[in-house]
Amino acid sequence: MDFLAIPTLRGDLASLEPLAPEHAEELAEAVAEEDLYKIWYTRLPTPDRMSAEIEKRLAGHAAGQIVPWTIRAADGRAVGMTTFLNIRPDHRRLEIGSTWIAPSAQGTGVNTQVKLLQLAHAFEALDCIAVEFRTHWHNHRSRAAIAALGAKQDGVLRNHDLWRDGSMRDVVVFSIIDSEWPTVRLSLTEKLRTRNRVSTASSTR
Repeated sequence: MDFLAIPTLRGDLASLEPLAPEHAEELAEAVAEEDLYKIWYTRLPTPDRMSAEIEKRLAGHAAGQIVPWTIRAADGRAVGMTTFLNIRPDHRRLEIGSTWIAPSAQGTGVNTQVKLLQLAHAFEALDCIAVEFRTHWHNHRSRAAIAALGAKQDGVLRNHDLWRDGSMRDVVVFSIIDSEWPTVRLSLTEKLRTRNRVSTASSTR
């Protein structure tokens, strides 16, 4: 059970591959879509800082702190990034975070597929007992997406971070525990199966 391994994880709607410097140009284009990097309650790399962000994440992996992936949509485009954070092998738990997905890939099932791949790896390959998610209080879309996975809200950490504009960030904490994983897996799998069925029916009309 190597918590720092970065396996390639494949699904029908998206796949995860180890983050690499050569992904910088594609990821810069992805984060530039609709000026995604400018959303005030996120900390996304600007297009011109994507190479530096990749170097930072790879350094974090080398230091044993994070596990970084590039997200690829089914059409082969690199559409975002995601990581394992706060990795605690001794306590068999970790956090899924620092995730962003290009607007063109949002609402397409990519996020559901990615989270299913990550959660399956965490609970089934790494034998985790808990997986955590954290997000900005004002990031309502992220909070809804995390809840839709089947995660339960643990609480709110008030004034947890000093934000880049000097404001304070309240952090909303969610988690899925090992006893909940079978039901969460079934739910996410069914969501993807339903989406695939609808997409197939639409393409044959």
